[in-house]
Amino acid sequence: MNASGTIGGADAERLAAREAVRDSMAVGIATAAYGVSFGALAVAAGLDIWQSCFISLVMFSGGSQFALIGVLAAGGVAAGPAAIASAALLGTRNGIYGIRTSPIVGRGWLKRIAAAWITIDESTAVALAQPTPRSRRIGFWATGLAVFIGWNLTTLIGAFVGDALGDTRAYGLDAAAAAAFVGLLWPRLKRLQAVAVAAAAAVVAAALTPVLMPGLPVLVAAVVAVIVGLFNLLGSPVTDAATSVTQAGAAREGSPS
Repeated sequence: MNASGTIGGADAERLAAREAVRDSMAVGIATAAYGVSFGALAVAAGLDIWQSCFISLVMFSGGSQFALIGVLAAGGVAAGPAAIASAALLGTRNGIYGIRTSPIVGRGWLKRIAAAWITIDESTAVALAQPTPRSRRIGFWATGLAVFIGWNLTTLIGAFVGDALGDTRAYGLDAAAAAAFVGLLWPRLKRLQAVAVAAAAAVVAAALTPVLMPGLPVLVAAVVAVIVGLFNLLGSPVTDAATSVTQAGAAREGSPS
């Protein structure tokens, strides 16, 4: 702080960096809690403890992970291709985040490979909320690492809990994956256009579930959602584009997305 009582450039930079770290730790701790749910639900879907942990370690995208185990829980191994396709479809948004966070990460292919692993809803949202280039960089890396470590640890805990429960269907956990995924979706339904897209996809999925193999209704519903969303009849394109990244980050839930 200078003689006039205002905060100088160096002091403001340090304050912004501290706030970025604080935000990162808060988001990391909150998000990690959902890893327990994923670990338990993954075991309920038929995976063992180490398979559940491997998915969190390698995939590391909460929405995609819940989609994967949700389809597997409904259709078993036979629904594997559809489960992978559903998870991949949800994961494409991380590529869009990568375009926005590329200037924040900086140069160097090793750094970019590491950044790609932790480019998720939370790291993107926290980074973009910071006021300076340095605090944005700190927010991105600190949040990504905090969520990555916490999510994998709590996945292990949740998997052990699910394994200890034995037959998880007796506790209703076989249906909990779908409920958890609805929980991830709900915060995004703040605009009429988003509600219309979700409703159209839900109707199509419900109608096709009795006649198609598990997993395929989800993919068809996703195509319908894209078509409905492209027309954007009930939303403002400018507003939607300006708020998409912020809402995606705030919506997690859960999960690293």
